[in-house]
Amino acid sequence: MPSNATSRTAETAANGGAGKAVLRFLAANKSLVGLILLMAVVSLFSPNFLTVDNLLNILRQTSINAIIAMGMTFVILTAGIDLSVGSVLAFTGAVCASLVAADASLWVALPATLALGAALGAANGVVIAIGGVQPFIATLVGMTVLRGATLVYTDGRPITTMSDPFWAIGGEYVFGIPVPVLIAAFAFIVCWFVLSQMRFGRYVYAVGGNEQVTRLAGISVTRVKIAVYAVSGLMAALAGIILTARLESAQPTAGTAYELDAIAAVVLGGTSLMGGRGYIFGTLIGALIIGVLNNALNLMDVSSYYQMIAKGAVILLAVLVDSRGKTNR
Repeated sequence: MPSNATSRTAETAANGGAGKAVLRFLAANKSLVGLILLMAVVSLFSPNFLTVDNLLNILRQTSINAIIAMGMTFVILTAGIDLSVGSVLAFTGAVCASLVAADASLWVALPATLALGAALGAANGVVIAIGGVQPFIATLVGMTVLRGATLVYTDGRPITTMSDPFWAIGGEYVFGIPVPVLIAAFAFIVCWFVLSQMRFGRYVYAVGGNEQVTRLAGISVTRVKIAVYAVSGLMAALAGIILTARLESAQPTAGTAYELDAIAAVVLGGTSLMGGRGYIFGTLIGALIIGVLNNALNLMDVSSYYQMIAKGAVILLAVLVDSRGKTNR
């Protein structure tokens, strides 16, 4: 009898340990659980949702926001914010389109566009890190100035590109997978490697966790801040290239409000707006949540006005859940 009781006690403890492990996993992956539940609910209301074509369409539509959000993750991990990414996308897309329209080689046009995006982002970082301007104000100014610069550069008119190789970046498929999805996947791998495996990634988390301690440890907080904004600008430029290629033109109003979707993806993915806590995989899941939500509302013929309300409600719910989780800890 004692042996049986001991066995039952051990079994109960094992089950309890397994239960706690499951709860810990669910708590650590709230965004992933939310995405799975959202997809399950949508599939009940729309039989066309889980078709291969529709899922590939979601991935293609999500790829641009995911790329911008990955760059935004670097910034938010340092307790910053970048409101200029939509304008950077528009301006760099216009420059890229003009280069392609002038028959410049893609080996020149694409690196030049990416370098321009990184330079514009770094300029924000200089104003913030060296000028001492708050990130919200600095990037708000950058957003306004670059939007105006785009309108001046394009004279308020689209710049059309007529290049099949360039179009392939945004509209071609490889083994049945849209090229933008493959580019986003590659960008994710690079960002994950930088944040989780490289010294720079540890510096990013350190600056967001405690800037003063990081500075006392001999780490150049100024360089880290300039670098993360450069990364954000680079990723926005990459998204601008993809969008311009897909549309075969650069629209002067492109990227409007894209910064909001990018910030939303980062927050939905569990990255703290206070900095120092978050991970790039969560950002990818957050972008997918927004993409699935947009697609689901379109499939159900929900008005675009109500879509904005629904998106705002989901983001608010995610922030409240995250805040409550911090309080409980």
